[in-house]
Amino acid sequence: MLNRFPLWKNLMVIFTIAIGALYALPNIYGEDPAVQISGTRGHEANETTLADVQNLLADNRLNTKSIVLENGSILARFQNTNDQLLAKDKIVEKLGTGYSVALNLAPATPAWLSSIGGSPMKWGLDLRGGVRFLMEVDMNTALSKRQEQLQDSIKTELRKEKIQYAGVQNGENYSSVVTLVNPEQRFQALQLLRKSHPNLTVTDTNENTISLSLSDAALIEARDSAIEQNLNILRKRVGELGVSEAVIQRQGAERIVVELPGIQDTARAKEILGATATLEFRLVNTNVTPEAMRRNIVPSDTEIQYQQDGTPVALFKKSMLGGEHIINSSAGIDNQTGGTQVSVTLDAEGGDIMSQITKLNLKKPMATLYVEYKDSGKKDANGKVILEKHAEVISVATIQGRFGSNFQITGSGTMAEAQNLSVLLRSGALIAPIQIVEERTVGPSLGAQNVEQGLKAGLWGLAIVILFCLAYYKLFGLIASLALCANMILVVGLMSLLPGATLTMPGIAGIILSVGMSVDANVLIFERIKEEIRNGRPIQQAINEGYNGAWTSIFDANLTTILTSIVLYAVGTGPVKGFAITLSLGVAISMFTAITGTRMLVNWIYGGKRVEKLSI
Repeated sequence: MLNRFPLWKNLMVIFTIAIGALYALPNIYGEDPAVQISGTRGHEANETTLADVQNLLADNRLNTKSIVLENGSILARFQNTNDQLLAKDKIVEKLGTGYSVALNLAPATPAWLSSIGGSPMKWGLDLRGGVRFLMEVDMNTALSKRQEQLQDSIKTELRKEKIQYAGVQNGENYSSVVTLVNPEQRFQALQLLRKSHPNLTVTDTNENTISLSLSDAALIEARDSAIEQNLNILRKRVGELGVSEAVIQRQGAERIVVELPGIQDTARAKEILGATATLEFRLVNTNVTPEAMRRNIVPSDTEIQYQQDGTPVALFKKSMLGGEHIINSSAGIDNQTGGTQVSVTLDAEGGDIMSQITKLNLKKPMATLYVEYKDSGKKDANGKVILEKHAEVISVATIQGRFGSNFQITGSGTMAEAQNLSVLLRSGALIAPIQIVEERTVGPSLGAQNVEQGLKAGLWGLAIVILFCLAYYKLFGLIASLALCANMILVVGLMSLLPGATLTMPGIAGIILSVGMSVDANVLIFERIKEEIRNGRPIQQAINEGYNGAWTSIFDANLTTILTSIVLYAVGTGPVKGFAITLSLGVAISMFTAITGTRMLVNWIYGGKRVEKLSI
């Protein structure tokens, strides 16, 4: 029988729209203005801190919707942004610099909805407000570090082949100069170095000197590699901050842009993103006496570093293992001493290296060196900030046995310090230090204005389209309008579900554009039905031919739009991606609602019965 859907198809349409409505529901509840309080290095938010904050808010008559302590962080929700901003100022004044007090927007989704994965759409920086960092990568440090690694490798290779050298020194433009003891070994050394380092330019400047330098192409490749690796590490660190809709992209040759929607305070973000912390595992030179360290008389392969209490430790300069091999870490309590510890997991290569180190150095002390780069307050000739290397010995322990990929580090200070160190190690050490050259805070008022204007435009557009459909197509126009509303619900629900989808101002434009394109499919179907009736077809056959005949045209038109959106998403960045996502989703969903959805309603009203006239 014409124009009758089987039961399963009716249930499929109803179920799909119901699921879309369920996951679009969290957007109705919105978000609460909140203040988040986290301990910085040396401090930790605890029950005492919570009580102090509660008393402070009560004394200033600042009512909260809720205030909870979870995972060492306090989250206080407020009724409005005025209370939020005032509370933040009062809390900063009370707690001082020992805590990071950040403005936040916390979802107000009910617990039952959150338990099934319901969450509101992620908003971009232009709608939600937040912070934008422009970071510059210190390429000089990256290339110098690469130069040091190359020289260590050269020394090892020459010793292995029994080629005597007087020294390996730095040359111009990050080149390395090898001075041989025996000029007769020059040809052997050239062959060895050219074979071992095919990407370097190896030349002999005189009879006992060999130079290894980076070509222009290799220099560009090294810079690009440093940028890309830093980008990947920053993405991991942003994940630790819990900002999944962040924008992280390269800008120019040596800069990176990071946009964090929803974060109005830069303290915590700067602390995690800008940190260049890593660990180095070095052996302690036990032959250096305390008197020699006091007078700074140490061998050339040794340097003096200090523990947190100022105690000097003589360490070999060569790092046995670096933080680049760390793949996971977590903070906890040492059951034996009651102090804090950081559990570290190494990759396969790092585990093998650590196993060999501990095997060969049993009963010898090994130090864990915490290294980071900080702003020196000085600038070079080009106006760039000069970063200084700061190091601190966080533990010195005697190697009691052979161990591999999993071990614990003690002596990392308070739990807050241990957790911070764990986050930085887990997300990876930056290949090259970065400095924030520009930071900009976007207030939530701009986002609210954009959202209000976007919603007004969308509602006006929707209202005009619905009025047109009702006036021109009557009952069929009502059916098209219902399908249009279902289309909007499904778009919002799917945008809320997709982990990488972010709503931006251009994204709102994409949704509004898809409204018109959704109705366009119904216009094609309805006009085809009217044409079939004018050609003398029976009503039921005209409805059937209208839907079947218009399908090819609708599919071709929408497919080209979706392909264009895919290209926009692939080559575009930031807001362009937002427009491409909402447009492609809206168009794809419109093919379901405008064809299957409206036909289900038409079948309910007209299917399987004798009809003399259509309201179209």
